[in-house]
Amino acid sequence: MARAHGARAQMALAFETVYGTPPASGYRLMPFARTTLGAEQPLLNSELLGYGRDPLAPIKDAVTADGEVVVPIDVEAFGFWLKAAFGAPTTTGTTPKTHTFQSGNWTLPSMAIEVAMPEVPRFAMYAGCVMDQLSWQMSRSGLLTATARLIAQGEAIATTTAAGTPTALGLQRFGHFNGVVKRNGTSLGNVVLAEITYANGLDRIETIRNDGKIEGADPGMAALTGRIEVRFADSALVIRPAS
Repeated sequence: MARAHGARAQMALAFETVYGTPPASGYRLMPFARTTLGAEQPLLNSELLGYGRDPLAPIKDAVTADGEVVVPIDVEAFGFWLKAAFGAPTTTGTTPKTHTFQSGNWTLPSMAIEVAMPEVPRFAMYAGCVMDQLSWQMSRSGLLTATARLIAQGEAIATTTAAGTPTALGLQRFGHFNGVVKRNGTSLGNVVLAEITYANGLDRIETIRNDGKIEGADPGMAALTGRIEVRFADSALVIRPAS
């Protein structure tokens, strides 16, 4: 058995038609920097008395599947993460097309994500992935990435892929030097650092099931938060008390 190498790790993504049911085809090969997606099923210690000092066998608890994926902000692949966070966009135009994402959708699409480590081999399929939070940071230099926090229904481990041959996307990354911070449509000068976080406030539907998985993840109150650091060179962001 060979050791896994990060250089050969792959991530395939496809949107589900039915929550928790990975599609048979239509997967895209997604660029990513790292991921903590995984499932956990804790063991509960027995509380029973009268069986001596040696502990009884533990009991399995419910399954929790979630984690984060760090992805580059690029031209094509990042649109899939935006769709997961906001829902399908409104598309206008031909070339170039304009995709408009709107916050506050009542339903969010679920995804099937397979993380592959072919040397082992280990192919982990995470079904029912819903976007809980999407965040990124802007600065003067460095790699521009975003962190997607996901809640999944469960994990299935196999020795062969269930994603087939994913379609590769062209990688065209954005850099920090491409970005600009605007206020009311006007560029805001003297910004040193900007952080943006969009959260869907997902609520796990923890119904009683014989597999220990959740029934779904419903969106709660959306929240857009963040912070900016600026040089104090003008009074554009100074809040003045009402007269």
